[in-house]
Amino acid sequence: MKKFKIDENLPIEIAELLRAAGYDAMTVSEQQLSGASDPQVLSVCQQEKRILVTLDTDFTDIRTYPPEQFSGLIVLRLKQQDKRHVMKVFTRIMRLFPGASLEHRLWIVQEKGIRIRE
Repeated sequence: MKKFKIDENLPIEIAELLRAAGYDAMTVSEQQLSGASDPQVLSVCQQEKRILVTLDTDFTDIRTYPPEQFSGLIVLRLKQQDKRHVMKVFTRIMRLFPGASLEHRLWIVQEKGIRIRE
């Protein structure tokens, strides 16, 4: 089963959507990690084998965060970041999760598509 960690810069409803679809999802704030550094959050994700979902584009730097070292990274790189738009885009990409390999991959999600780095 795929396990996700939802960063504090995303609506908690993302975790609720994932749980409703049968995934294991935790938010950064549920684990008292709000305000933690990026390396701290990623360290917890690695320990728990969770895929990080975030709006933080720092995670798209594969020199700093090589995808092969992590359980998975999904970065929503959206022009609009209001809750309604983020939820709409995430709901759309969630449909890909059942057959997709997320482990050791970086998904950069934009309105018009997804780039996947291994």
